[in-house]
Amino acid sequence: MSFVIRTEAVADRAAISELTTAAFLTTAHASGTEAAIVRDLRAAGVLILSLVAVDEASGEIVGHAGFSPVETEMPGRWFGLGPLSVKPSEQRRGIGSALLRSGLSQLPNIGAAGVVLVGDPAYYGRFGFAARPGLTCDGVPDLYVQALAFGEPPVWRPIAFHPAFFTAK
Repeated sequence: MSFVIRTEAVADRAAISELTTAAFLTTAHASGTEAAIVRDLRAAGVLILSLVAVDEASGEIVGHAGFSPVETEMPGRWFGLGPLSVKPSEQRRGIGSALLRSGLSQLPNIGAAGVVLVGDPAYYGRFGFAARPGLTCDGVPDLYVQALAFGEPPVWRPIAFHPAFFTAK
């Protein structure tokens, strides 16, 4: 399957919601609110970069990545990745990687200092993400809180994701 990465369009929203729900349905770490998180980030006007992967043959949305600002005392504008969703039958085919790389290439253009996320170190380490001393997020084991600075690494400080990550239903 070949796919293209583009910015989300209004017409994509229902498909993104369905995709996100399906992608997290059987994952051990899922909260069941991932689609609502995307919806609430969008409604709050903080889903700054929302990318979709579209199957070129069918036009179906097979992946989505959202980026939103995080609160931190680190200098500059920091963004959080999440959720990152890929259609279950299309996982392990490079779609998530392509979405992440596209986001990482676009965020510096809007003044991002870097990206933080909560996720599997074995997966995200391939892109340069790592746990950093001093980088923490309430309620999350430090091993899973990771960052990638686009410039000179800062003194790492705690981060807080948008409230939508905790209040979505």
